[in-house]
Amino acid sequence: MDWSAGQGRLIAGGKALEWRSFGPAPEDAPSIVMLHEGLGCVALWRDFPERVAQATGWGMFVYSRAGYGQSDPADLPRPLDYMTREAVEVLPQVLDGIGFRRGILMGHSDGATIAAIYAGSVEDFRVRGLILMAPHFFTEEMGLAEIALAKTAFETGGLRDRMARYHADPDNAFRGWNDAWLDPEFKAWDVSEVIDYIRVPTLAIQGAKDQYGTLLQIEEIADRSYAPVDVLVPEGARHAPHLDASEAVLAEVAGFCARLERIEKATPDAA
Repeated sequence: MDWSAGQGRLIAGGKALEWRSFGPAPEDAPSIVMLHEGLGCVALWRDFPERVAQATGWGMFVYSRAGYGQSDPADLPRPLDYMTREAVEVLPQVLDGIGFRRGILMGHSDGATIAAIYAGSVEDFRVRGLILMAPHFFTEEMGLAEIALAKTAFETGGLRDRMARYHADPDNAFRGWNDAWLDPEFKAWDVSEVIDYIRVPTLAIQGAKDQYGTLLQIEEIADRSYAPVDVLVPEGARHAPHLDASEAVLAEVAGFCARLERIEKATPDAA
């Protein structure tokens, strides 16, 4: 792929995935790879990737997973371990495909879970840190109730029309996420064990009023991670803290990246 083109399509997991890039290429600076939420895509990050690139001087790579945005449709129904499969089967191909050398995985919601699973399951010394916004490690009743409300909004409200502005196939995008989460067997889903194997610093962010998860998710990683964990809980922010409290989140992200750079420069054998 040609990073300088700024956008294109990349084959990973047997699907063509849309992507956009901002800032310097991997050979010129560290990179941040952004993984979107369960109903997200490239466009729904809005201007946040560009602002992070400007604040850090790092390169930003944003892509839509299969089923989202303008990427190829996902194969449905999604298996209930779809986030683990994205982490260990698809994400490695994405990182190799963009020539990732060193940097951070930044995820939101499902994307944060995928990033954490990758860091806890795949030995990849290129990944020097994680930024996890509203991650899920296990299900909670309040979150499942909100996802059930989303189903009603999609079927009888205006959610489908709103999604159609950003997703080539809104039904594929919504069903792939919603049907998995509302499957009765999904209540037992729990991937918190991956936290025990994370060996890089983490910045964990969650809105104080997140409607999809409680602070138990953040406490889980803060309590179990072997590596340092910084926590930001913006007051008033809901499930998308990077949009609801963008200035606070941007400042924290820039500071986290700067600290990692100082660590990198102080490590004699840093690659």
